[in-house]
Amino acid sequence: MVKRICLVLFCLTASCLIAQNQKGSGPSQPIAIRAARLIDGRQDGRPDSTVQSSVINDAVIIVEAGKITAVGSHLAIPPGATVLDLGDATLLPGLIDAHTHLLSEMDGTNISLQDVEMLRIVATQSTAERALLGAKLAREDLEAGITTVRDVGNSGVNGDVALRDAINRGWLPGPHIIAATRALAAPGGQFGRLIPEAQSIIEQEYVILNGPESARQAVRQALYNGADCIKVIVNGNPADVTLDEMKAVVVQAHTSGVKVAAHATDEKAVRVAVEAGVDSVEHGYQVYDDTLKMMAEKHIFLVPTDGTEQEYLDMTFGTRQPTPEELQQQNRWIKAYVVGNRDRLQRALKFGVPIAAGSDMYLTMPHQNRGQASLDVLMAYAAEGMTPMEIVHAATSNAAELLGWKDRIGTLEVGKLADIIAVPGDPLKDVTSLVHAKFVMKGGVVIKNEK
Repeated sequence: MVKRICLVLFCLTASCLIAQNQKGSGPSQPIAIRAARLIDGRQDGRPDSTVQSSVINDAVIIVEAGKITAVGSHLAIPPGATVLDLGDATLLPGLIDAHTHLLSEMDGTNISLQDVEMLRIVATQSTAERALLGAKLAREDLEAGITTVRDVGNSGVNGDVALRDAINRGWLPGPHIIAATRALAAPGGQFGRLIPEAQSIIEQEYVILNGPESARQAVRQALYNGADCIKVIVNGNPADVTLDEMKAVVVQAHTSGVKVAAHATDEKAVRVAVEAGVDSVEHGYQVYDDTLKMMAEKHIFLVPTDGTEQEYLDMTFGTRQPTPEELQQQNRWIKAYVVGNRDRLQRALKFGVPIAAGSDMYLTMPHQNRGQASLDVLMAYAAEGMTPMEIVHAATSNAAELLGWKDRIGTLEVGKLADIIAVPGDPLKDVTSLVHAKFVMKGGVVIKNEK
């Protein structure tokens, strides 16, 4: 018996050592990263803040055991350090996508058929198959410079948890993942009315709420299943989640130290989410000024999942060449939609609503992989009037605060994880450089280094 116990302990110890080695904490040998400039990402989000991002010229970052140990200009290189000289580039914190769906890839060539496409995926793809797809998309995100994501549902039954854990164990490359498990929703979820024989499909994608006690139980189950955050679909089809249900979700989640993200697209749903005290409003396409002011007072983040005019055209036609009439009709609708998004974002900024970047990417996009398509949202923010520094903050320090990880990521500071990217030139002069990362490091491990 003693021999068996010893053997079990030995095997467990060996397994732990192997897992630690696979997961990795970065090389033990120091790494010195040099570049023409650095933006550290620091700021606290308040309009009167005296803490703003530092731009450091002739920048050097020292990395040891997966963490940043020194940041500055013309720093001395430790003996024996590996030196990575990136030349005329700008060092930045690894980018964060606060709203994505790594286990979903719908056909992006006809936006009008997305509801049908979602049903097809859930009905024909197992969670295991979707997790394997997620492994591919996670790698593409990471190589694009997205070192952390919040995966907010549409991941089958806990597929995002499995993907997160596989990445954490070092089994495959990918960003840090904040996982939501299945989103909580009113009956029907986002599928709408289905015949009785098909309604079990809904439970493969959503946990249905029927009253406050049901909502509390759903949160507890999600946490048991491994959720890092709770996602609620406030806008339902045919019914919305109620204020009492939302309050129950928020209280139960916050009691457990977990944040709540609310899918809310119109004023009614946004108001319910804000009054309930969620941590972020996802999308928020239609929202009144008084609700935005309440968001600012409560420090509730807006995650604007916006797109550029070209992106919406690509989502409509894919690689197909539209007729002149089709193009004219879609351009009219798209331009009006983009103007509405810009107006909402500018009002949110004016009232001091904190902004975190989120792509809401779940589509195949022409000539782009998932990482490239996910970064299009940063160009949408630029087109809607955000400054390059505001965009950097939205995709780094602001997003890190929303995720509850501001002590780990989001800025280039001593003690933080060495999640570092480099982009060509100066993104404060040319914001498009943010979508062209030439160097990516996650946890002190070099993922990409293009000469």
